Amino acid sequence: MQPIDQAFRPLASRRAGALTGRVRVPGDKSISHRAFLFGGLAAGTTRISGLLEGEDVLATGRAMAAMGARMKKDGDVWIVDGVGNGALLEPDGVIDFGNAGTGVRLTMGLVGSYDFAATFVGDASLSRRPMGRVLDPLRLMGVQVVARSGDRLPLSIHGPRVAAPISYRVPMASAQVKSAVLLAGLNAPGVTTVIEPVATRDHTEKMLLGFGAKLDVTVDAEGARHIALEGQGPLSAAGDLTVPGDPSSAAFPLVAALITPGSDVVIENVLMNPTRTGLIETLLEMGASIEIADRRNEGGEDVADLHVRHSQLKGVAVPPERAPSMIDEYPVLAIAAAFADGTTLMQGLDELRVKESDRLSAVAKGLEANGISHVEGKDSLSVTGRPDGKGLGGGRVDTHLDHRIAMSFLVLGMASEAPVTIDDVRMIATSFPEFVAMMAGLGAALEPGSRN
Repeated sequence: MQPIDQAFRPLASRRAGALTGRVRVPGDKSISHRAFLFGGLAAGTTRISGLLEGEDVLATGRAMAAMGARMKKDGDVWIVDGVGNGALLEPDGVIDFGNAGTGVRLTMGLVGSYDFAATFVGDASLSRRPMGRVLDPLRLMGVQVVARSGDRLPLSIHGPRVAAPISYRVPMASAQVKSAVLLAGLNAPGVTTVIEPVATRDHTEKMLLGFGAKLDVTVDAEGARHIALEGQGPLSAAGDLTVPGDPSSAAFPLVAALITPGSDVVIENVLMNPTRTGLIETLLEMGASIEIADRRNEGGEDVADLHVRHSQLKGVAVPPERAPSMIDEYPVLAIAAAFADGTTLMQGLDELRVKESDRLSAVAKGLEANGISHVEGKDSLSVTGRPDGKGLGGGRVDTHLDHRIAMSFLVLGMASEAPVTIDDVRMIATSFPEFVAMMAGLGAALEPGSRN
């Protein structure tokens, strides 16, 4: 991978008429991370199609290669030869995850139950993000942690001679924490159990079963999910694995089409796992014209095509319990809300404070810079819209090295009265390298912005 030019590259978007056409978004980021992790761990060969080749996912692939997996690309297919469960090798050097929060947390879980040392580093943004939520349960399994500053990167971990299986009740709605504990349990004797009071995305559970793990999921009287994994069992390669389109990436052309007059866009092959469709559910409640067509199953996941047309949206109250199914989509939902009639209230957003940036604060500041009426709370955001877009835009947005902030405010500029400029476009490559070209192909106007 080529080194990134250190100079900021501002980008501006402006209103340029209707968006039209058919597009296919990159493979789902969460599933792509897990495809490399499980493919690299399971014995045999896994062929992965549709993988998201963003910088975050490739960092996870390099980490698995550093621990013994063999990876090569043949055309559009990644061929991964895994080492076998329990057979990871100690990495020779540090493992650099760049900006990949999901990749580093899941990999910490995977290697935490191994009796060797691993050191994790990341970029400036990732080094500010808390890792304690993953490290706390790993410590209960016997993992030693050496961190420079408050469980943040850079840090080193060393697993015990034999990891202790645990029963762990996840204190927050976090698929990353759940998955890290289950991954650690793969190399621990006995049964490791994760208790999840609020259901989160279940890709790890589905993929574990697909690779042959012994896993049992039950729901107790209070509605909490109990996920029990039998450790130290064999994992077998999945053969051919297809990664469906990422709903978090689909959110950007979807919202752009909804708020840009005259737009008519089809987004193909989008993951429709019910733990990931909170944004679509919310937009439908707001009056969005979204036709869910050709529902089908690919690689064990539900997918569909989305036919999206410009719509007159209305403000709604988004229930806080929906947050786990759309946590990454709140920034672009705020942009949709800016064009809705009335006020949209979003609650239960505390998780946004610890993303690539303090996303809640970054969104609020971006809204303020572009004349959008809003109120930022401790864990909430309300946005009062202007359906005609008049008076909106004209601002410069500080992305804080956050790809979703960057793309969300570029979407704003496609429909606002005045153009919108983001301070740096480079980090979009972490999750959606094709974003600029794809949106331009639909008719969006994107051009280099001023550095001032």
